[in-house]
Amino acid sequence: MSEGHRAVGQVKEVTSLSNPLVKDIRALALKKFRDQQNAFLAEGLKLVIDALDLGWTIRTLVFAKSGRGNAAVEKVAARTVAAGGLVLEVSEKVLSAITRRDNPQMVVGVFSQRYVPLKDIRPSGQDVWVALDRVRDPGNLGTVIRTADAVGAKGVILVGETTDPFSIETVRATMGSIFAVPVARANAEAFLQWRKGFAGLVAGTHLKGAVDYRAIDYAGRPVLLLMGNEQQGLPDTLAEACDRLVRIPQAGRADSLNLAVATGVMLFEVRRKALELGPENTA
Repeated sequence: MSEGHRAVGQVKEVTSLSNPLVKDIRALALKKFRDQQNAFLAEGLKLVIDALDLGWTIRTLVFAKSGRGNAAVEKVAARTVAAGGLVLEVSEKVLSAITRRDNPQMVVGVFSQRYVPLKDIRPSGQDVWVALDRVRDPGNLGTVIRTADAVGAKGVILVGETTDPFSIETVRATMGSIFAVPVARANAEAFLQWRKGFAGLVAGTHLKGAVDYRAIDYAGRPVLLLMGNEQQGLPDTLAEACDRLVRIPQAGRADSLNLAVATGVMLFEVRRKALELGPENTA
């Protein structure tokens, strides 16, 4: 069995961790190699199917031996081959090494990364976008992307040096929403330049915000929700770019909320205000 794999029809069977194909996939755990290959991992049959349905480019499909004969897995394998991708059938040991999990999902997909150019974002109507300043935690970023998907927001803009939206931890936290929610990225200067052309309401949460977040009328116009870094909040340059600085009142001893929770509270309030205009006007 050369290099730990043999061809089975249009599927390669891989049993060795030293196989170069496996080494390349395992390397995607590191941002350096994700950027070099412009690729990332997504785990789970449903996520892979959703990604394909949404038009994402699959490069490699990896499935466990236990998936052989599974109609859904075989259909996804056929779709991968039709799209020009590679299909690997691997041992449990190889799949665990790829996912860094003892009980991995039966299916893993390697996809091309995708960012939307900031210049192409032109919000209109009641579009809602979220901008995150220097978000550091993959769980926070993934949860924000998932929440943006849940409320029907149009996308997420990453400002400055942020955690990688395509890290395996972030992708896991999105629960598949990484494929449904457009993501853009920009340095602070480029973002502030783009913001000048934003014809809507820019609202930011801030400890010095004088207005209760529930007192703002978010309906009838595009909304950009600007959220600060987990430790430092919004810097002055971004706070000054907001039309309104708002606060989320705290009733207990905690003086602040987790970033993802605060973003969720804000997004659902924006959506609620939009729904007051009628069910056809969702955020």
